[in-house]
Amino acid sequence: MSGTSSPEAVKKLLENMQSDLRALSLECKKKFPPVKEAAESGIIKVKTIAARNTEILAALKENSSEVVQPFLMGCGTKEPKITQLCLAAIQRLMSHEVVSETAAGNIINMLWQLMENSLEELKLLQTVLVLLTTNTVVHDEALSKAIVLCFRLHFTKDNITNNTAAATVRQVVTVVFERMVAEDERHRDIIEQPVLVQGNSNRRSVSTLKPCAKDAYMLFQDLCQLVNADAPYWLVGMTEMTRTFGLELLESVLNDFPQVFLQHQEFSFLLKERVCPLVIKLFSPNIKFRQGSSTSSSPAPVEKPYFPICMRLLRVVSVLIKQFYSLLVTECEIFLSLLVKFLDADKPQWLRAVAVESIHRFCVQPQLLRSFCQSYDMKQHSTKVFRDIVNALGSFIQSLFLVPPTGTPATSNQAGNNNLGGSVSAPANSGMVGIGGGVTLLPAFEYRGTWIPILTITVQGSAKATYLEMLDKVEPPTIPEGYAMSVAFHCLLDLVRGITSMIEGELGEVETECQTTTEEASSPTQSTEQQDLQSTSDQMDKEIVSRAVWEEMVNACWCGLLAALSLLLDASTDEAATENILKAELTMAALCGRLGLVTSRDAFITAICKGSLPPHYALTVLNTTTAATLSNKSYSVQGQSVMMISPSSESHQQVVAVGQPLAVQPQGTVMLTSKNIQCMRTLLNLAHCHGAVLGTSWQLVLATLQHLVWILGLKPSSGGALKPGRAVEGPSTVLTTAVMTDLPVISNILSRLFESSQYLDDVSLHHLINALCSLSLEAMDMAYGNNKEPSLFAVAKLLETGLVNMHRIEILWRPLTGHLLEVCQHPNSRMREWGAEALTSLIKAGLTFNHDPPLSQNQRLQLLLLNPLKEMSNINHPDIRLKQLECVLQILQSQGDSLGPGWPLVLGVMGAIRNDQGESLIRTAFQCLQLVVTDFLPTMPCTCLQIVVDVAGSFGLHNQELNISLTSIGLLWNISDYFFQRGETIEKELNKEEAAQQKQAEEKGVVLNRPFHPAPPFDCLWLCLYAKLGELCVDPRPAVRKSAGQTLFSTIGAHGTLLQHSTWHTVIWKVLFHLLDRVRESSTTADKEKIESGGGNILIHHSRDTAEKQWAETWVLTLAGVARIFNTRRYLLQPLGDFSRAWDVLLDHIQSAALSKNNEVSLAALKSFQEILQIVSPVRDSDKPETPPVVNVPVPVLIGPISGMSRPFVRTDSIGERLGRYSSSEPPIVTDELEDLNLWWAAWNTWYRIGSESTKPPITFDKLTFIPSQPFLTALIQIFPALYQHIKTGFNMDDLQKLGVILHSAISVPISSDASPFILPSYTEAVLTSLQEAVLTALDVLQKAICVGPENMQIMYPAIFDQLLAFVEFSCKPPQYGQLETKHIANAKYNQAEWVALNYVPFAERSLEVVVDLYQKTACHKAVVNEKVLQNIIKTLRVPLSLKYSCPSESTWKLAVSSLLRVLSIGLPVARQHASSGKFDSMWPELANTFEDFLFTKSIPPDNLSIQEFQRNENIDVEVVQLISNEILPYANFIPKEFVGQIMTMLNKGSIHSQSSSFTEAEIDIRLREEFSKMCFETLLQFSFSNKVTTPQEGYISRMALSVLLKRSQDVLHRYIEDERLSGKCPLPRQQVTEIIFVLKAVSTLIDSLKKTQPENVDGNTWAQVIALYPTLVECITCSSSEVCSALKEALVPFKDFMQPPASRVQNGES
Repeated sequence: MSGTSSPEAVKKLLENMQSDLRALSLECKKKFPPVKEAAESGIIKVKTIAARNTEILAALKENSSEVVQPFLMGCGTKEPKITQLCLAAIQRLMSHEVVSETAAGNIINMLWQLMENSLEELKLLQTVLVLLTTNTVVHDEALSKAIVLCFRLHFTKDNITNNTAAATVRQVVTVVFERMVAEDERHRDIIEQPVLVQGNSNRRSVSTLKPCAKDAYMLFQDLCQLVNADAPYWLVGMTEMTRTFGLELLESVLNDFPQVFLQHQEFSFLLKERVCPLVIKLFSPNIKFRQGSSTSSSPAPVEKPYFPICMRLLRVVSVLIKQFYSLLVTECEIFLSLLVKFLDADKPQWLRAVAVESIHRFCVQPQLLRSFCQSYDMKQHSTKVFRDIVNALGSFIQSLFLVPPTGTPATSNQAGNNNLGGSVSAPANSGMVGIGGGVTLLPAFEYRGTWIPILTITVQGSAKATYLEMLDKVEPPTIPEGYAMSVAFHCLLDLVRGITSMIEGELGEVETECQTTTEEASSPTQSTEQQDLQSTSDQMDKEIVSRAVWEEMVNACWCGLLAALSLLLDASTDEAATENILKAELTMAALCGRLGLVTSRDAFITAICKGSLPPHYALTVLNTTTAATLSNKSYSVQGQSVMMISPSSESHQQVVAVGQPLAVQPQGTVMLTSKNIQCMRTLLNLAHCHGAVLGTSWQLVLATLQHLVWILGLKPSSGGALKPGRAVEGPSTVLTTAVMTDLPVISNILSRLFESSQYLDDVSLHHLINALCSLSLEAMDMAYGNNKEPSLFAVAKLLETGLVNMHRIEILWRPLTGHLLEVCQHPNSRMREWGAEALTSLIKAGLTFNHDPPLSQNQRLQLLLLNPLKEMSNINHPDIRLKQLECVLQILQSQGDSLGPGWPLVLGVMGAIRNDQGESLIRTAFQCLQLVVTDFLPTMPCTCLQIVVDVAGSFGLHNQELNISLTSIGLLWNISDYFFQRGETIEKELNKEEAAQQKQAEEKGVVLNRPFHPAPPFDCLWLCLYAKLGELCVDPRPAVRKSAGQTLFSTIGAHGTLLQHSTWHTVIWKVLFHLLDRVRESSTTADKEKIESGGGNILIHHSRDTAEKQWAETWVLTLAGVARIFNTRRYLLQPLGDFSRAWDVLLDHIQSAALSKNNEVSLAALKSFQEILQIVSPVRDSDKPETPPVVNVPVPVLIGPISGMSRPFVRTDSIGERLGRYSSSEPPIVTDELEDLNLWWAAWNTWYRIGSESTKPPITFDKLTFIPSQPFLTALIQIFPALYQHIKTGFNMDDLQKLGVILHSAISVPISSDASPFILPSYTEAVLTSLQEAVLTALDVLQKAICVGPENMQIMYPAIFDQLLAFVEFSCKPPQYGQLETKHIANAKYNQAEWVALNYVPFAERSLEVVVDLYQKTACHKAVVNEKVLQNIIKTLRVPLSLKYSCPSESTWKLAVSSLLRVLSIGLPVARQHASSGKFDSMWPELANTFEDFLFTKSIPPDNLSIQEFQRNENIDVEVVQLISNEILPYANFIPKEFVGQIMTMLNKGSIHSQSSSFTEAEIDIRLREEFSKMCFETLLQFSFSNKVTTPQEGYISRMALSVLLKRSQDVLHRYIEDERLSGKCPLPRQQVTEIIFVLKAVSTLIDSLKKTQPENVDGNTWAQVIALYPTLVECITCSSSEVCSALKEALVPFKDFMQPPASRVQNGES
């Protein structure tokens, strides 16, 4: 403006105006005078304006109507020259903007007239343009008139005018809209309330619009009307209009001024209401038209599509969609759907081509595609537009291959191609010719015989259309072959590129934002935290929304893309095209991977994989994975069917390699083409660059690579890299030189691929490992059941991956090694070997790798690394185990010192060798262990020592090799020595460890769990050692048991003092008793079968020739060991809380051993019993110290308390020190006496149970019946005295009873005949066996104790007498042992299993002596009196006395008599003393019977009895009678009458010779026991006439004695007479004669005695009896024996004194 308003410019304008007016007046001077006048007045007007006003231009504008008037009149002349001059002048005025609105209206009217007259048409257009562009004074009607004017000029006959007018119209339309934009700019700052336009409001309601806007609105509305062939509302005066031009104008407005439509509701309304329906309406012919359909089929002729309109419509649609998509969502949906329809195969070629071009325009705008996806695909009930577009492209490409293009003859086709600058030979075989002739090939697609060239149409990423720009063409152009395909191909590529770059860009932003926000969020300031969180959550929401869109976009397009790309990949014959397709597939796969869309990702990868392998190659992975959905030949996408075309095998590709397929049964060979190799490289590229997003599809990738590697013949070498090398079997691979040079590269890329795994994130790395593992599993499956070369690709690559990821080995270690362990178990040896190789290499590499932090500080990692080594122990293949042990050996040698916490695992490996794994393995493992024990005990953590113990123990249990077992027991001894020497350090370290663990356990709230828990850790170590040895003590092999047992008890003996006091509790219960239990169980169940020989030539001693006997030895050893510990360590054990319970258990074991049916065990048990009973109760200073144990430490070393524990280490174990120790840390122990008693009573009960069980006779007997041996019984009984000393205070009658039962039973047990020579004395010797000695000793101890014991104990005397008397009876009646029949020793056969009764006589006699002694001491005791002991003694003696000569031994009855005499000499005075109490009443008859049975025995003396012997025996009888006369009869008044009567009768019987028919005549004199008879008689007589009758009792005795005597004489005489008469001349037997003589002598003596007696002492009856004898005597006179006669004479003489005259009856009566 400054140019036109500067003073110079204004001056110039005035001058020009004046000269213009002058020129006008000059021209019009002649013809048009009015004009001339007007011009002249105009000059004056101008001058006055210039003179008066300072603002000249403004004044001019005000007066412009007048100023312009002359020029308008000039134009009215229609003279060309004048008109031109006027128009030029008007233009000048306009350009200086000095034309007012009115003037402008006038000008336009004038121009209209000129136009109607067709004058100066170009000048008119120019003027209108100047008028409208310089300022905005022209409005409304004037404006519309000006525009119509231009339109009308467009339709003249003149071409130039038409074109200029068209340009002007375009410019004017632009100007109108530009004005509106400027107007909006001006008003932008003023915010006005927009009036809402009602949706149904009248389209002409434009009242709200500002002037310029209103003009623009009216203009646009009329354009729509015109295109729609309707009358305009505003552009009045239009005469004609073409649709093409109208569409072009619409397009330009929409394209250039989108903001107008977007900002003003009125305009938006127009778009919706006018433009869109219009477009849809105009499209209809194209939609309905089907190429090739005959017109007759439909009633109305279908309008054919018209290229110019159709093409322009598509352009409009492009603009609408591009610019107003947001306004016209629904409408755009329709447009896009139409576009998709135009691609159908039944549409004309040109229509399809322009449609593809249109689509291409969208494909290069990813943001737009994103909007489609958001607006349609993601909405419910909406067309899936984006998906349809992609699918349509796919179908389009397929249709091009399937349907040859119709309707275009070849010539035109070629012509079209020429236009594009390429020439194509006949398509059918051109591809082949090319290869053959070495001609450079045209890039092309070829599929099933259809050959389509690829044309270069556009630069990547821009949609440069060819046919959409042909605005000048009226006829549809011919489309060259391959054009549509190429565009479609580019659409796909651009689509992929656009989407992926857009999404990946956004993804990148989101990720960086997330990082920054998280960093901010983690900043320490409190205040900002809240807002950070806020922003983070906003971010999250935004991201969620975006992610949904991205996923939907991919989901919508991937199927179609994949279908199309796969087809193109298969058809491509051009390396570049192939590369592009592969790149597209790769980027899509990567994108899907990043978005986590697994199905689509796998599908794209599958496509690349399929491309890499030969056609129809059977690879299960590709057919079974999620990609299975793709292998269905067609699947429906949103109702649109897309066919998946399977690759054709006849593509003309160069074959570059031939090899064997990787299959269980390979059939023939397969070929690889260069395209396969190209795909393979893409695959490698994908894996290399996008490994992080492959996830589960690693499986596909790796499986494919594995097969390719196999076909190409690459084999693994050390470290897992693949090198070219060929398997021996199968036809060798044929490789072209091209591939040969490629192989090292491929092999290299393969290795790099796995090396690059170190840059993958952890999750991706896991996916890679998983994929390799499952691949390996397949290879393993394939290798089952045959020993062919397996595919080792996966194993090799697992190793490689592991080695390069050592720095973060933790995260992949478990899956990696877990799988390799499975490989190690494979039956195929080559596979297995590689698995083990890989595993051990990884472990060794892991241990030597320089980790950060180093392994020594990262124990977890070290354990993790060693763990698989341990896991290998579960594999049974010896080759694997050997590798494992070799690895252990190498680790020990290289890193033994730094294993630290890895020791448990390494030791575990050695310990895991099982019995059945062959000697060599066991030996190797044992070597490792020996190495550990000799070299590494000091370097390993003390916590591992326990494991060493376990492992050493486990080797002891191996039964492959006895030497190893025995050596391992030796190792255990060495280990225990090591513990002993390093005790303090070990204890310190263990306590520290324990404290740490305890703390951890408390934090976690769990209980610390370890074996032998409450004991301190160092003690636990010992306990584990003991427990291990304990296990070995019950090994099946006797040698091992023996060795282990000795070692166990030696270690406990030598080192037990190191244990804490409380730990002894565990030693006793968990170790020793547990061991005893197991030994007892095994012994009782052991086999009794004889073992032939100990293998080889070893002979087995008969005492060990059954398993049972071998176990017996173990039992003996164990029990003795435990008992010894109880004995020597009693001072430690007794203070333990449950010593009494332990004591009971020990006694129980002793009991069960003692009762075992094995002599060796039972005897040993008793020895142990004796050992523990000799224990001194509490420790006293006076005790002699025991000998110190094995460890020779000269001076006891007291080490101060360690780490706060008050337990000094004492290295020797004498009692002095024990006391010292106790005084240093705890008060001396004094055991509770009461508890002690309990212990002894428990022992007594055990003793009683053993005794009663072992001596109880069995119910049935056979050869195998077990009968306890004499040494056993002896030992048993010998225990009693010692035991009794401790329990005597509480020993009562019940206990005595129990004891008696046992003594009795023990004595009764017989001996087996084969043992008898060693035990029995020869029968003749009267010697006691040791058992019998023991029994008597036991009773002796008892009675002595009673003797000195308190009063109340004396009631036991009678019981002891009973017991002894029972033994006495054995002399005549040996005891029975159950139902067992015993033989007399003389009849027993030495070698048969018979039982021999002992000779009990010496024992019984000794018992009798004891009885007499005891009775002497105790006769007066109350209990002895009360319990009728005397009676019992008599009763017992009656048996041998009555048997007399029938006794088994003669000595017996003699001893019995002498004993009876001694007892009676003591007992009878006592009996008399107690006569009144009646306590002895029952004794007298018993005594009488005893005398009777003895003196008149029924037994016959033996024939060989000598006369001296007989006389000696008679003397014994006489002694008895003497006893009667001295001890009994004198005290008759204290004795029951009946008894005295019995005695008298007996004396009477004895006083008359009893007959004994067995004597020979010669001996008869002696045998008649004359001395005895005499003695009896004298005694009778002595008591018949005691002169002093002190008591009536005595008189009674005399009377009784006489009457007995007389009665006896009478009987003898009568019998003699009778016999004499019967015998006739024969003399009577000598003894009868002697008897009668004796009777006769006795009668004479009697009468003498009677006479001497005072008469008052003689009873009348007596006299009567004497006189009554007389007749009988007289009858004897006739006897023939002279001796009788002389005796008779003497007997008859005294009767003279009875001869008196008879007195008179009267006297008699009187008297």
